[in-house]
Amino acid sequence: MQTITNLLDLNREAMGVFFTELGEKPYRAQQVMQWIHQRGVKDIDAMSNLSVSLRERLKSIVSIELPEVVLDQVSADGTRKWLLRLKDNNCIETVFIPEANRGTLCVSSQVGCALNCSFCSTAQQGFSRNLTVAEIIGQVWIAVRYLAGESLRHDHSVSNIVMMGMGEPLLNFENVVQAMDMMMDDFAYGFSKRRVTLSTSGIVPALQKLSEVSEVALAVSLHAPNDELRNQLVPINKKYPLKELLAVCRDYFKGDSRRRITMEYVMLDGINDQVEHARQLIKILQGIPVKVNLIPFNPFPNTRYRRSPQVTIDKFRDYLLKAGINTITRKTRGEDIDAACGQLVGRVQDRSHRSRQHKIISAVVALSAVS
Repeated sequence: MQTITNLLDLNREAMGVFFTELGEKPYRAQQVMQWIHQRGVKDIDAMSNLSVSLRERLKSIVSIELPEVVLDQVSADGTRKWLLRLKDNNCIETVFIPEANRGTLCVSSQVGCALNCSFCSTAQQGFSRNLTVAEIIGQVWIAVRYLAGESLRHDHSVSNIVMMGMGEPLLNFENVVQAMDMMMDDFAYGFSKRRVTLSTSGIVPALQKLSEVSEVALAVSLHAPNDELRNQLVPINKKYPLKELLAVCRDYFKGDSRRRITMEYVMLDGINDQVEHARQLIKILQGIPVKVNLIPFNPFPNTRYRRSPQVTIDKFRDYLLKAGINTITRKTRGEDIDAACGQLVGRVQDRSHRSRQHKIISAVVALSAVS
């Protein structure tokens, strides 16, 4: 049976190999990538600079297959969320955040998440599988096409991409790196390395490898200034503690003193938001080129956490600023459609059984409260 290749799975290098094996010139890869990613063409017959014979041959051996849009929601603040169905009926979420001077697309890398961060709604859904390259870059293709009719306004076009959607990107390393290559390829989407950001909870060996193969911007989901607390909030810390994680961060952008790692820090009332936590954070970040992004916690059903009061967040921010650490508070966006940070859930066929465990725990807690 003839194997059908989804061309969305191929970055330029892989596309070049594909056409060379067909006996075609490598430049065919550039032509086809431009048709698919820059012009949004899925019809092989419409690719007019390919010979008729090549088009006929391609129609029998390739596809251009995208996730299916099953829900398109727009928040009161303009944030837009797409629910996308995959071939196996799992669903993922992709979010576009418009601002005055940029439009940021938040892209998923896994169906669910293999990690179990206690403050994240995505983690409560469990984990099914990694996304393919086509399923990752397909999110970009869909967003660019859907927004094209509104792109006369600068904030309605994609200017930045963040791998901060569902999943831990570094646990899907090869597919994520290939998809990011396509995001930055001049024959695809042409984003600069500073406008594509990967966010990780700290998979140290993969993070070290990423520094060797990609120049994308980096964000680290830190969320705690000491191992004891981070073990509770971000359990992967038990395997890769702060000392190991921060050692990689310290030298991550060596050779380019202008670049900074974004340290993401969700603000949880009474958990990690006190002045003592700020002092500890300042100490562990000393000597590392960073900026800190404080994230007001976004609640979800059955969570035990609460958002820190604004006055507490401001005090924490000012303490870091006084110590010379560039710190901003992220504005909560898309909360009314569950599109804010930590709220993405999709529809996951949970192979980890974590979602069932959380439902049991929630039921026990509810019964205890009644009794």
